Amino acid sequence: MARMWRFFAAWGLDVLIVSAAAASAVGTLLRDDAYRPSGAQLWFEVVALSAGVLVLCARRRFTFLAPALFWIICSALSFLDGMLITSQSGVFLSAMGASVLLGSPSNGLKARAGLVLVVVGSAVVVYNEPRHGPGDFLVTPVLFAVGWLIGFALRERNMQAEAAEERALRAERELESAARLAVAEERARMARELHDVVAHAVSVMVLQVGAVRHRMPSSAYDEREALGNVEEAGRTALAEMRRLLGALRNDSDEPELTPHPGLEDLDALAKDVRAVGLDVRLHVEGEPVAVSHGLDLSAYRIVQEGLTNAVKHAGAHRVDVTVLYAPSQLRLEVRDDGHGGSARNDGLGHGLIGIGERVKIYGGEMSAFASTSGGFVLRVSLPLGEGQVEDT
Repeated sequence: MARMWRFFAAWGLDVLIVSAAAASAVGTLLRDDAYRPSGAQLWFEVVALSAGVLVLCARRRFTFLAPALFWIICSALSFLDGMLITSQSGVFLSAMGASVLLGSPSNGLKARAGLVLVVVGSAVVVYNEPRHGPGDFLVTPVLFAVGWLIGFALRERNMQAEAAEERALRAERELESAARLAVAEERARMARELHDVVAHAVSVMVLQVGAVRHRMPSSAYDEREALGNVEEAGRTALAEMRRLLGALRNDSDEPELTPHPGLEDLDALAKDVRAVGLDVRLHVEGEPVAVSHGLDLSAYRIVQEGLTNAVKHAGAHRVDVTVLYAPSQLRLEVRDDGHGGSARNDGLGHGLIGIGERVKIYGGEMSAFASTSGGFVLRVSLPLGEGQVEDT
């Protein structure tokens, strides 16, 4: 049954056209009016009329030419036999369908030309009909002009639908482009921040290696040379990192002269947010551990972005920030009492995209959703595996 419905949805109109052509052919053969031809003319009219109706099957490829050719054939055949066109109901239905098609082209000039063809063609058929009356010259063209108007109205609706679809596709492409740009910007920002963290660690290593090398006795020549090579490699790495940072930094970026913030600075961040009128409450659960500088900075940025979203888009009065030190995870939650809704950020998803990029770097998990009790919740889980917890 489903297959049959799909068939008729795709080819149902073609079946009707073929049926109309067959009915017109049979009807022409069975005519009993005084104007019925005979012999070769009768068979020519049967073939020509059937072919004229079947032309409408090409409407998908020739949207204007097929219905236009139908009306031209009907007008021409009416000169041969005035009763041929008007005596067949299948031709009448096909003519109405062709009128609708002639009103539907997206090209306005073609649509207007189709109206002229419909009105003139129907008037010619009426003129050649031997039993026509004066009123037929008005009623018949107007009737088919109504069919054209139906097609024209459908054309306008289709054009509006296509325009809306095009706008939606363009907006989707712009959104995807903005998302890709946001990812690139956030990754560049993280690279600049992590450069300082890594550079500090490499600098400490170079200084410690140099100190050890200078304390070693001069007799340990091979060991001193090996440590000197390590020290030189460290300095080279620092120089390369500085050049890389220069490539990542925008011309408008100011050099950061203050240390990067971390979880210990959340109290100061909460105080700054309270100054703009939002009640921020910070909750720390579990036994705090010293995490790596990179993870410490990323956790701070995640909470900072969550609070920024709450200030800008939530319409909230209170935000609860929870930092939970689990045995193998650092869990962060930013929960507000605002209006909830979809992921709120800068309107293009940049805020959550940035958080997602930071979480992805450390192999963590993130969820953002509207709470059933109202408000918006941002949850992040960052693993505290090897290399993320510093020895104290």
